[in-house]
Amino acid sequence: MVEACQDEGRGETGAFTVLVTGAELVEEARALLADNGVRAVYANGYASPADLAALARAEAIDGLLVRQGRIDAGVIGASPRLKVIAKHGSGVDNIDLAAASALGIPVLRALAANAQSVAELAITLSVALMKDIRPLDAAVKGGTWPKTTYVGRDLGDAVFGIVGFGEIGRRAAALARGLGMRPLAYDPVAAPGTAADGTPVLGDLPELLRQADVVSLHCPLTDETRHLMNAERLALMKRNAFLVNTARGAVVDEAALVAALREGTIAGAGLDSFEEEPPRADHPLWSLPNVLATPHVAGASRSALRNMAVGSAGAIIGVLQGRGFDARACANEPRAAG
Repeated sequence: MVEACQDEGRGETGAFTVLVTGAELVEEARALLADNGVRAVYANGYASPADLAALARAEAIDGLLVRQGRIDAGVIGASPRLKVIAKHGSGVDNIDLAAASALGIPVLRALAANAQSVAELAITLSVALMKDIRPLDAAVKGGTWPKTTYVGRDLGDAVFGIVGFGEIGRRAAALARGLGMRPLAYDPVAAPGTAADGTPVLGDLPELLRQADVVSLHCPLTDETRHLMNAERLALMKRNAFLVNTARGAVVDEAALVAALREGTIAGAGLDSFEEEPPRADHPLWSLPNVLATPHVAGASRSALRNMAVGSAGAIIGVLQGRGFDARACANEPRAAG
């Protein structure tokens, strides 16, 4: 059983109770909740759905603020008082949207709150891979000095392929363009042509994969995008191209990626998310010198954490106080319960 940790920062019991799954929210968000009569209780983000459901039931929660954890139908249905679920971010693949819809509960995303931070890490991983930072660092620290033999790549005129041309993808395109790269995008819901920022948008994913020097993933995880980057699509990439994933881990078939990296099908990968988190200590990716890994922190900059926390807290308050919600942020189609 997960124990609740109550936020005592304002010293008052609120009229409403919200369960936060994961680490403590930033002070501004905690104060916003408390000042609006909302009591926050916290649960370990890696708690099981059964434990989260038991805690939601015991606390008779009115709202659920999801940072981590799998939010299944049992969690969603545990408290008859639950009126709103807000995601501390934009990805909602860990929330049972159908179960929430059936109970008339909106699932609200913090739109664009972490977009800049995620785009920045995507570019950082891309530059580090293209400039061979890891192998050069290892060489120097290992006592060798490859100055006279090393020939690097140019960022200028390299094709930065973007899969998923939403807010994050567009910001990544702007950053890549600032480095002299040529952004090229694919998004199944975007019309082929030229975007407002000048980025060419293709209607064909294979064509983007064939052209790109970096393939950067910025699409949500859905049934259609699960294992989008499988063995067949990885084989379409250039042998000297890199894959960067700051989206959801399961967008990439990790077994196929390991094989592609070992066989030289692609040159390397930069990964911020994984199919299983945290990944196991003996994951085969860790034995590969052409992989850069970060612990799913693309959206964890100071500004992003503030924006996500305040945005999701504000969304919850709006619903609990009867003011409704921004339909653009709603990830599901809540129906009237009963």
